[in-house]
Amino acid sequence: MMKNTVISIVGPTAVGKSKLGIELCETFNGEIISGDSMQIYKGMDIGTAKVSSEEARNIPHHMIDIKSPDEEFSAAEFQSKARHLIEDIISRGKLPVVVGGTGMYIQSLLFDYSFAKQPKNYEVTKRLEDELSERGGKAMHERLAVVDPEEAGKIHPNNTKRTIRALEILETTGITKTEHHKNQNTSPYNYWIIGLEMERNLLYNRIDQRVNSMVREGLVEEVETLLKSVPRDAQAMKAIGYKELIPYLDGEIEFEEAVELLKRNSRRYAKRQYTYFKNKLPVDWYEVNEQNFTEKKLMILEEIEGFLFGTEN
Repeated sequence: MMKNTVISIVGPTAVGKSKLGIELCETFNGEIISGDSMQIYKGMDIGTAKVSSEEARNIPHHMIDIKSPDEEFSAAEFQSKARHLIEDIISRGKLPVVVGGTGMYIQSLLFDYSFAKQPKNYEVTKRLEDELSERGGKAMHERLAVVDPEEAGKIHPNNTKRTIRALEILETTGITKTEHHKNQNTSPYNYWIIGLEMERNLLYNRIDQRVNSMVREGLVEEVETLLKSVPRDAQAMKAIGYKELIPYLDGEIEFEEAVELLKRNSRRYAKRQYTYFKNKLPVDWYEVNEQNFTEKKLMILEEIEGFLFGTEN
């Protein structure tokens, strides 16, 4: 049975993912699924860098503005909704293009990443904990080493909580934790992950410019409006671009300090994004800058054409 084909574009904030995604969709009759954990929220437009209607150029964008900022959202829910979208897009003869920088979202969508299949079984856990009290941590770790030596090698014998959890997973599911992890490296899709990267100083300069642009476009007013109806401890209000401005609006810090804090946190987030994608996902990386973007875009489009039409899927 042939797998459905999905293209994904990943990379740090401000690197040009949205722009490439739109041009890719124009070329290959695609639709975009946002892989950004904050663009799902209504009213959070400036701080999450949602594309404008003009920038979207009539390309459908999904998984944007589907939740109120006072609602919770998870990678598991994203996985479920986005997989249904992929089926729908393909059923209409179009190409699904997943664009975003939230690593867990992309990983959970493109791979057999299990969330609910390993629920904690409290009866089994209680029995194992009783056994731990009787036999001791060393004996339980030795037991794990017999059935799942790879996982046992990752756990210190004194870390009884992780030892018990690994044994509980095996007893509950019949599969070791190591096997669960290996299964999550398989994908239900014929996928290609394109990564955009940029020289660090250039990227950081673009991030700073983007923050300045957001402020000019009304980011402070956007946060102020949200605070009138959204609790400060809501998941959405902890996002970069929003949490930094709340102390300013509360009169706790100066405006300049809030903006610098936002820039610093955005740069640190970009670094974490790089780390996640480079350690967790099989990404083909392309280094871009303002001068070579068009050249690299044409190269990527040509390679995608070969991927889509030049090989048997």
